[in-house]
Amino acid sequence: MQKGLIAKKIGMTQVFDDSGKVVPVTVVEAGPCTVIQKKTAEKDGYDAVQVGFGDVKLQRVSKPLKGHFAKGDTAPKKILKEFKFKDISGFNVGDIMKADVFEAGNKIDVVGTSKGKGWAGVIKRWNFGRLKETHGSGPVVRHQGSMGACSDPSRVFKGKKLSGHLGCERVTVQNLTVVKVDAENNLIAIKGAIPGPRNGIVVLSDAVKKA
Repeated sequence: MQKGLIAKKIGMTQVFDDSGKVVPVTVVEAGPCTVIQKKTAEKDGYDAVQVGFGDVKLQRVSKPLKGHFAKGDTAPKKILKEFKFKDISGFNVGDIMKADVFEAGNKIDVVGTSKGKGWAGVIKRWNFGRLKETHGSGPVVRHQGSMGACSDPSRVFKGKKLSGHLGCERVTVQNLTVVKVDAENNLIAIKGAIPGPRNGIVVLSDAVKKA
């Protein structure tokens, strides 16, 4: 059965494997997640499971969402995500999914929102090199320099690498390994780094490119 969870990033630490090597891991609080809705190809055009994560007070939920949660007789949730699974027959509205749906050694993909870094120059944003710092370069050694175009076409082409807003975008990291699962506390240790700040929301799912 395909698996997926919504999780909250706790932070990074390190553990030791059986051979004594240090393994950097990111710890996430995965679940408990509640199945809010099942979408079928006959009714909705595709098969998917809508999952909720994080408790929220009823008075903080909009009126349409109150009806949505009441229809499935589920408690209101702060975060809602859909997982498109090939087979959803094993899921029922109201089911609770915890961290133990994954096991140590599983390959997963993690989707999150990267840290926002505001307006950034081309050196920080695109790893440009600096201009020479001698013979009159002046105070512009971190500028992008020439744009390349002359009187024709007299414009900057779309997609040109320039300074601008950096970060705060959807990022997917593939083929990460689950190192350890603490089912009692709903914690999962994932090898390596995942996008986003501490307490950021991430989505865990089966790796699509696993061997």
